[in-house]
Amino acid sequence: MTQLSNAIADAVIEALKKEVFIPVEASGRHVHLSAKDAATLFGEGYEFTKIKDLSQPGQYACKERVSIVGPKGTINNVIVLGPLRGDTQIEVSSTDALSLGIKVPIRQSGEIIDTPGITICNGDKTVSANRGLIVAKRHVHMTPEDAKKFNVADGEIVKVKVTGERPVIFEDTVIRVNKNFRTYMHIDYDEANCCGYNKDSFGIILK
Repeated sequence: MTQLSNAIADAVIEALKKEVFIPVEASGRHVHLSAKDAATLFGEGYEFTKIKDLSQPGQYACKERVSIVGPKGTINNVIVLGPLRGDTQIEVSSTDALSLGIKVPIRQSGEIIDTPGITICNGDKTVSANRGLIVAKRHVHMTPEDAKKFNVADGEIVKVKVTGERPVIFEDTVIRVNKNFRTYMHIDYDEANCCGYNKDSFGIILK
C-alpha cells in the first residue's frame, strides 16, 4: 500500500510540475556566426559539426570553438551555436565582460544596434565584429499554449523564483512567446551561480 501511495504522490507531483513549474537552463558564453563571418573564420562552404541539439527547436551546439579578444583579455574555447544567422552575435556574462575589458549592455537576443564589437579568432583567422556583443537579458521562451496557461503575454516583464541551493527571485525577466519555442527559462552562469542552480532547478512565475 505504501508503494502505491508513493507512486500516486509522485504522479501528482509530476503533474503539478507541468502545470506550475518552468524548467530552467543555464547558458554559457557562446557565439552565433553570420555566413560571412563563418566563411572568414572557417573557410567558404565550411560545414559545422553538430554535437547536440539544444532545448529550442532547430538550435544546436557545434564542435567548433573560437576565441574572443577584448582590450584587457582573451576568452578561449567559446562554443559556436548553429544554425548560422543573418548577423553575428556574441553572448557573454557580466563577469566575462569585466575580463574582456568591455562595457557590455544587457539586451534581448537579436537587439544588437548600438552594441560593442569584439575580435573573434579561429587560430590565425580573425573577424573584427563591429557590433553584436551582449549580455543576454534573462528570459522565458514560451509556447502560445503555455503563455495562456501562465496568463502572460509576449514581451511582458515578470518576476520568476528559481530554485536551487540559494533560491532567488529574478525580477525583470522577459516573456518571449512563439509557436516555434519550447517552454524554458534561460539564465546566464552569473545568475546560475547566484541561485545555486542545478539540473533540477525550476522557475515559478510570480505575478
